[in-house]
Amino acid sequence: MISSVIGSTTIGVNAFMVTIETHLEKVLPKVVIVGLPDSAIKEAAERVLAAIKNSFYHFPTQKVTVNLAPADIRKEGSGFDLPIALGVLCETGQVKPDMLKDYVFVGELSLDGKLRPVKGILPITIESRRSGFKGIIVPEENAREAAMVEGIDVHPLGTLQEVVEFLDNGGGLEPFRVDLKEIFNVEQKSIVDFADVKGQHEVKRALEVAAAGGHNIIMVGPPGSGKTMLAKRIPTVLPPMTFDEALETTKIHSVAGLLPSNTALVSIRPYRSPHHTISDVALVGGGPNAKPGEISFAHHGVLFLDELPEFKKNALEVMRQPMEDGKVTISRSKITVDYPCNFMLASAMNPCPCGNFGNPNQECQCQPQQIQRYISKISGPLLDRIDIHIQVQAVKYKELSSTEQGEPSSVIRERVIKAREFQLARFSGKKDIFCNADMQSKDIREFCKIDSASEELMKMAITKLGLSARAYDRILKVARTIADLAGDENVNSSHISEAIQYRSLDRNMWLG
Repeated sequence: MISSVIGSTTIGVNAFMVTIETHLEKVLPKVVIVGLPDSAIKEAAERVLAAIKNSFYHFPTQKVTVNLAPADIRKEGSGFDLPIALGVLCETGQVKPDMLKDYVFVGELSLDGKLRPVKGILPITIESRRSGFKGIIVPEENAREAAMVEGIDVHPLGTLQEVVEFLDNGGGLEPFRVDLKEIFNVEQKSIVDFADVKGQHEVKRALEVAAAGGHNIIMVGPPGSGKTMLAKRIPTVLPPMTFDEALETTKIHSVAGLLPSNTALVSIRPYRSPHHTISDVALVGGGPNAKPGEISFAHHGVLFLDELPEFKKNALEVMRQPMEDGKVTISRSKITVDYPCNFMLASAMNPCPCGNFGNPNQECQCQPQQIQRYISKISGPLLDRIDIHIQVQAVKYKELSSTEQGEPSSVIRERVIKAREFQLARFSGKKDIFCNADMQSKDIREFCKIDSASEELMKMAITKLGLSARAYDRILKVARTIADLAGDENVNSSHISEAIQYRSLDRNMWLG
């Protein structure tokens, strides 16, 4: 007789079912695990043996062969401890096999038989429901995360003994439930707000436009002008996450083991701000096990790159294709995985190497050639993917000392949501276009038609102000967003004029 227990593991942000087959043979005692297990699974033999004995069950003095099927797909993680232990107990007649086919079992075992939490429970639970299983058995610490998935019974248990009793008693426990609406709404609160920002009205306007159209933005200003503080508040004016977006974002954090134990759902848009010394693997993803990177952790949120020219050139260049596709594909000799990375890029830089160009309180020591060399660290193709360039000036003392509150994020967000609703209605028949930033050239020609006055303004911008050719489409897309914020159906010259002001890097403003 061969016992079968269903477990699961993840590849990328998706899970697949694994059948754990157990066979006993009357030869010298030994535990053999086959089916492309990683080191954590191979070590499960010792954990399972100790957990079974310390739970007062019998471990057979025979050869135990455990097969993880399908055998041609690599498995990883400690979540196979529980199904392997149940396979041994079932094969030795210490647990009833009747209910094993109806449930998926996931959990790491401590030496005393307690269940410990594992990574990737959310995608595993989603796949278990899709595969038609009645329920899933998980460690107690993973209960809230698993319960985010409706349509499947979630049973959190604390020890191996409790799992065996559950199976022997034919179930009988009430599934674990949570109030999805309450969790989703409570966790949407934020501790930062644009009302705290003194001055910087032009920059806040640019950030509102960026949020309304999903545009990437770069802020250029001296140290201490508030670039980082402003960037941290961008998620507070973005449209609230939908439940599907929250699930998709939570899956990424779950498989990476970054989901806090007291957090069931990532319902606030992520804000990631990696240091400029980050490697390309850490930024985009990769490594021997093809793990997600910062651009995936920022999915449906904001990726803030401070001191953009200080990042390694290779790290920035590998971002280009994922920014276009909204996903990153990581290929290794034994595995290829896709991670979603649909994020809004916010970046910041000094106007020159010393940071004092344009600062009325400090004299700039940089030569024009030094400034040009500093700016050129950002390649043209990467700059081409940034729609809005905005100058950030140092805040004056009068504004800093003012007790007047700025416009709160909630008010700005309402305008952003309304503009996004216009865009969703406009692109309802278009695939893969959800906001103005997603438009391609043919879409721009269709949705961003301009009148003769606007044409003359665009002509002057290209010829007299020295704007690059690639700036043409960017200006039209941003102008379309400005029109949406104003509630205007057509793009006019005032919208174009404001959009032109957001192309300062193309104008070579520092060099005259």
